[in-house]
Amino acid sequence: MDEINAPIIKKIDYSLRAITAISSHLPIEDKLASKLLLIYPTVYIINDKQKKEHLVYVGETTDINRRTKEHMDRDIKKNANTRWNSFLESDTSTMYIIGHSYFNKSLTLDIENKLMSYMLGSEKVTGILNKRRNGQNQYYTSDIFDDVFRQIWSGLEQLDNQLFPKEPVIRDSALFKASPFHKLSEEQYAAKELILQKIESALLKDDNNQVIFVSGDAGTGKTVLISSLFYDLSMFSKQAIDSAIFEETNNYLLVNHDEQLTVYHQIAEKLGLLDNNKSCVSKPTKFIKNHDPSTPIDVALVDEGHLLWTQGKQAYQGKNQLLDIIKRAKITIVVFDRKQILRSEQYWEDEQLRQIENIARDTNNYISLVNQFRIDAGEETVQWIRSLIDYQTIEEIPNDKKYDLRIFASPSAMFNSIKKKMEQSGLARMLATFDWPYIDKKKPLDEEYWNVKIGNWSMPWNLQLPKLKNEAKNLAWAEQSQTIDEVGSTFTIQGFDLNYAGVIIGPSVKYRNGRIVFDKSLSKNKKATQFRTLSDGTKGDFSEEFLRNELNVLLTRGIRGLYLYAVDEELRIALLNAQNEKKKKRTPTDL
Repeated sequence: MDEINAPIIKKIDYSLRAITAISSHLPIEDKLASKLLLIYPTVYIINDKQKKEHLVYVGETTDINRRTKEHMDRDIKKNANTRWNSFLESDTSTMYIIGHSYFNKSLTLDIENKLMSYMLGSEKVTGILNKRRNGQNQYYTSDIFDDVFRQIWSGLEQLDNQLFPKEPVIRDSALFKASPFHKLSEEQYAAKELILQKIESALLKDDNNQVIFVSGDAGTGKTVLISSLFYDLSMFSKQAIDSAIFEETNNYLLVNHDEQLTVYHQIAEKLGLLDNNKSCVSKPTKFIKNHDPSTPIDVALVDEGHLLWTQGKQAYQGKNQLLDIIKRAKITIVVFDRKQILRSEQYWEDEQLRQIENIARDTNNYISLVNQFRIDAGEETVQWIRSLIDYQTIEEIPNDKKYDLRIFASPSAMFNSIKKKMEQSGLARMLATFDWPYIDKKKPLDEEYWNVKIGNWSMPWNLQLPKLKNEAKNLAWAEQSQTIDEVGSTFTIQGFDLNYAGVIIGPSVKYRNGRIVFDKSLSKNKKATQFRTLSDGTKGDFSEEFLRNELNVLLTRGIRGLYLYAVDEELRIALLNAQNEKKKKRTPTDL
């Protein structure tokens, strides 16, 4: 296509008077702008700030005058005494109308959808009043979508850089990354359609205790799939969209990870999904306590199913959280990655897990996600990382212009590079295997913080540095400004990603006789190294599996780059040698 024309964006007051006289906001001689804003398809954002609430509505229409009057005459009256009313009653309501010469119905729907994801990631937005996702498949102008959207967001940013911050800020937001408005891949879309069909069938037949098992490695889009399903089911239950069987269904989203739970809760709060049931986003233990198998809920969506407990612990007195959830739901959708099980209390005996998987397979309820979305690298680089984790071998590092894979001789040099990447590209952090002492909510006796120490170099562990006063609350660990000077662990970064991950491979990971080996005596993760009592009463040692999984979680966080430093000298030398072999084979175009 020809060079993309610039969008036209107009900001006006949101009132009947302003809408009626919308043409007066445009210069009379600007006929093209009048045509694109008043006759052509447009995208619009209604915005109102009252006290601490910043509400937005994103829409698209082929007639902005007609659509705005519909909002005022129908939607606001229909939603009387709700947040919708504030748009009309407030003196501060505004409207951004966006026009473009390339706009058609499909393109405006896609723009609307992505704007909702961006609004979700905007720190200033507390509520989004939209009802449906509108992601489109391929269409005539889909190849210019990214360029058009980039220009639109840049134009909005120039009008209000608080409501519309820079794109990298939005894209690094955990809420944006978990947004239900992302366009799904063909694999995700097929999985979602199958799951919705299975849910509808189970509800129609009133079948209880059905299981859909979704398997996928880190970075295969499991969280976006779950988020999209939860949003659609919540909308279906409110409005009986698509099928009356979904009307007033009782749906829960469960995750056994504090930071991921916070992200889901914020998304649900911004989208108004907590209005009827504030506990619909919950930890598994709370859900199990509050629900009885005799009155099952309709749908339980379980993210990070590998983090569920398979034995009693603290407030949970049962034997297996997943089995207890299944008993309390008509249908349970669980996403699961065996390679992310990190603790003995999460361990599954092969026969137990195989039974659930086989039940799902026998009913065509087993879904496998295989496409990798997180690591933006060539296939050889992905295989290099997988060989290190899965086969415990160190191959020659491939040349990859897309992905920055580097080995460092010191932790300080790696930290300096991570800090530079943070300044240049955003969301870069230091991580480490759990090989240094750390006790949550308890100070060490002789120091201010629990620290990762290597020789004369040290940095605090995990969420110890005080948060900045002016920063938004409930940000994920990697989004908090002060955490650039901390080292994160699997427990702070699992379920999230970074642009660049600097991973310290601690002393529990060694290199001997040409292979990576794990030394549990040097790990400080007692949950990974303690014995697990099995169903037959014997005790098993699964520390090697857990420590390998720990490495897997850390090494699969970086989207654009992975930096490594190994404490074990033999491992460090082997990694540096692999890097040196890569440098020897560089061509002039690589330099």
